[in-house]
Amino acid sequence: MTMYDYEFAAESLTAFAQLRHTWFAVNKVIELKLLEVDSTPESIAVLWACRDYPGPLHPAEIARLVFRAPHTVAAMLNRMEKEGLIVRIRKRQGHPFTEVKLTAKGRKACSPRVAVLKDVIAVLMSAMSDEELAQLVELTKPLQMKALEMLQAKLMPSPGHPEEITMPVKRPKRSQGKAV
Repeated sequence: MTMYDYEFAAESLTAFAQLRHTWFAVNKVIELKLLEVDSTPESIAVLWACRDYPGPLHPAEIARLVFRAPHTVAAMLNRMEKEGLIVRIRKRQGHPFTEVKLTAKGRKACSPRVAVLKDVIAVLMSAMSDEELAQLVELTKPLQMKALEMLQAKLMPSPGHPEEITMPVKRPKRSQGKAV
């Protein structure tokens, strides 16, 4: 595979090409590594969300967590349900949403797949110092905000989570500034 190193007269085009090509390359590395454990970045994100999200989890919330369209998540859930990784508990009285839960098979499959994902991310990100990683986070924020503005979407604070759990989870309810 060959990738061109583009340089344009307009710095914005060069920066965009660099960002886009970097994402394609990084994502391809992740996809290839995850194929070894019969998974995709998206399916791992869903398994991870189902495992670590406290309380009922419904398809619309999964779509928000993985930043995918609801119909895309529905198709993924169909495949994962056929594989026996998740189960959907249909709407019922007093529960207006379909709930998604991991099966025992899904729980067993989740941890090793998440470990592979974390390992490949650690290897990729080891190319940067902690300072460079912090700069990357800060440098991409304005671009993220502009894209969300153009999509007429909003950025909400991620739900609070214990430090050892890296998948966003619901924030605890607060009473007078303290978690309850």
